[in-house]
Amino acid sequence: MDSIDLIILKILQENGRETASNISKRIHLSVSAVLDRIHKLEEAGVVKQYTVLLDSRKLGYDVLAVMEVRLEHPRFYDAFVEAVQANDKIVDCYYLTGDFDFTLKICCRSSEDLEEQHRYVKEIPGVSATITHFVLKEVKNIYEVTPGEA
Repeated sequence: MDSIDLIILKILQENGRETASNISKRIHLSVSAVLDRIHKLEEAGVVKQYTVLLDSRKLGYDVLAVMEVRLEHPRFYDAFVEAVQANDKIVDCYYLTGDFDFTLKICCRSSEDLEEQHRYVKEIPGVSATITHFVLKEVKNIYEVTPGEA
């Protein structure tokens, strides 16, 4: 990856539907060269998928929480991951180092809904401790791509 690839990634991150023609005008490359670079980024797995970012609050999900989870033992890892993947309210899950094993991002319609999700997680076999934080405001939610960092 070079600085041109990083610029293309930044443009696609701002708008995944941007046309190769518009990108080519912005970075002064031919359309075919832009398409070739995009295809290579896709094939290399740098671009995993194209998606839509939704405003959870406008969809009625007014409560966002981050939950730290500790497991009793690593043998519970697979069952925990399976339970998390089966729950649509858990929108992100990260396996961590440190005092807690996982961090979950949970999107709910109300505090009662969050309480239900809290019980769901606590009832997963092997969960020994949790700490839940209400998110007051999402300040940043993007992977920054800056030319020169390749």
